[in-house]
Amino acid sequence: QVQLVESGGGLVQAGGSLRLSCAASGRTFSSRVMGWFRQAPGKEREFVAAIGRSGGTTYSADSVQGRFTISRDNAKNTVYLQMNSLKPEDTALYYCAAGAYGSNSYLRPYDYDYWGQGTQVTVSS
Repeated sequence: QVQLVESGGGLVQAGGSLRLSCAASGRTFSSRVMGWFRQAPGKEREFVAAIGRSGGTTYSADSVQGRFTISRDNAKNTVYLQMNSLKPEDTALYYCAAGAYGSNSYLRPYDYDYWGQGTQVTVSS
């Protein structure tokens, strides 16, 4: 069982930055791909970024590439999402997710076994 707790969301002006954190419980953190998804009102949950189990490989959606950076600290069981140059269209509830044990799949919500409760990010214009 893995529990995920996100933090770091808030209200920021366009062009600003936020850093999201996701703390995980349990002893399998380093064996799981970690991902960030987001969901805006009336829209489907969408992939934002993911990071491989060792942290050596990262993936990001075209819409955030060059602005968002995902990282992880396996010693602290924590994954981060640094968000720079934020835009109003980045406004959403951001979820942290833990992938299936030992799997490298990362792109779809069904690739993940555990989800956090979400943290709201609001970008004003």
